[in-house]
Amino acid sequence: MNKVLIVDDDVAVTNYFMVFLMQTERFESTVVNDSRKVELLLEKELFDVIMLDLDMPNVSGIDILNMMQVKNITIPVIILTGANDVDLAVKSMKRGAFDYLTKPVDDDHLIEVLDNAIEHGAMSRRIDELPGTYTQEELDDHKAFEHLPTTNPEMIHLFHNAERVAKCDLSIFIWGEQGTGKESLAKAIHNASLRASGPFIAVDGAAHRQEDFSSELFGRAKNWSGKHDEKQGFIETAAGGTLFIDNIDCLGLPAQARLKRVIQNSEFYRDNSTEIKKSDVRIIVSSTCDLTSSQYRDTFSRDLLYHLMVNSMKIPPLRARPEDIPRIIDYFMKQELARLNREENVLSVSPEFLDLLMQYSYPDNIQELQNIIACAVVAAEGDEITLDDLSPYIRERITPGYLTGDFTPSSLSNVLSDHIRKTIKYCGGNMDQAAALLDISVDEATNHIKND
Repeated sequence: MNKVLIVDDDVAVTNYFMVFLMQTERFESTVVNDSRKVELLLEKELFDVIMLDLDMPNVSGIDILNMMQVKNITIPVIILTGANDVDLAVKSMKRGAFDYLTKPVDDDHLIEVLDNAIEHGAMSRRIDELPGTYTQEELDDHKAFEHLPTTNPEMIHLFHNAERVAKCDLSIFIWGEQGTGKESLAKAIHNASLRASGPFIAVDGAAHRQEDFSSELFGRAKNWSGKHDEKQGFIETAAGGTLFIDNIDCLGLPAQARLKRVIQNSEFYRDNSTEIKKSDVRIIVSSTCDLTSSQYRDTFSRDLLYHLMVNSMKIPPLRARPEDIPRIIDYFMKQELARLNREENVLSVSPEFLDLLMQYSYPDNIQELQNIIACAVVAAEGDEITLDDLSPYIRERITPGYLTGDFTPSSLSNVLSDHIRKTIKYCGGNMDQAAALLDISVDEATNHIKND
């Protein structure tokens, strides 16, 4: 039997859950009404899943989640609360909760969420038990991920989780810096899913005006005046497959509410119509932004965010996994040679070229490395890529400043401010990306410049 720990200060609630789960003959329940006892209990006993109330005296549900993170206790947690507070749900899921249920809980839905949580926990344990030498090629469906070459353990664990989620139809939120491969991961999930034979449609929310994107996404019914013809949207075009929406933060609030209905109820309606249509599509979205931050409270639906955070995946930047750079270089070299019909050519990289690429920080991540390699392969005349095969623009961009620039003494404060400004400019004004490169918060970067 699966062991369930139920933590709630309301005795009537815990008694109900205990009796209900006992009647299923599938779960063994342990009840705790005093949340102060949870930490000691988790040190003594193993559980498959925890049902945790958020609003409790003495030690809150958030406090327990924080304690579990500090002690690296990885049991999946299902949050229970009497208030439909989506902000609190998002907060708890940022701290590692698996899912979130509002009391009173539908019995069938509870069983479904418990089963999903237990399966997730079992998969996580198998991943944690993998040997350190486990490789990407040993993934169950490694071919689906072969266009994302890596030896990084964090990435391989990410792929294992992606494989697990791929087998169901749940929506997924992928986030990470510009160019980290969010669309590539979405395509890998599609290829590893039961929808692999269906279409994979990728759209960019930043490429459409908010007022136009609604009809592009949901379609449009024929206007009564005959001014607009009937039009299928991306949701219908991707039927039977996967719809990937990049830069989901660019979607307006009305469209966000309609997208939540697609995710929650598998139904939608076209613009200019009230006819409800059923959808048969898996939704994967991505963003470069941390949508859980207060910065997006007024521009991104907390309700939609909760549904997306149930399965969220963060891709680490390339600078956090430099060991992958040689493998990615080799992959892109072969890809570019094939594109140029030069597959018979064998190219290598000079030690100086590789050393320079290993030192670079890649603000545009894998996307930038791909462009560098593509240009170098085209320019290479021999069987080895050297620094001479880099264009002056690329060479200046990736060469450390102290190798090419003149030194001018200045105060440390001025140097710091100038460096922050240059980094922001280098990132095209993207404050999130600049702050990540500087290893400071957006507020710190902004305040330092203001106070300078």
